[in-house]
Amino acid sequence: MIPMRCYSCGKPLSQYWEKYKAEIAEKSPKEVLDELGIKRYCCRAVFLGTVDEDNIINFSNME
Repeated sequence: MIPMRCYSCGKPLSQYWEKYKAEIAEKSPKEVLDELGIKRYCCRAVFLGTVDEDNIINFSNME
């Protein structure tokens, strides 16, 4: 589930998610968040705490 807004301050975050997800493989989270202009610690926590459920949940047994 993609975070739409920061849980604390309400800043829209969904427009940054795809770029964050693509760049996190090559750079550190700090570098990526700095480049995206995410400065508030509450917004940074949303990105660092979000887990891509598709990689965790096994959908192979769902019919």
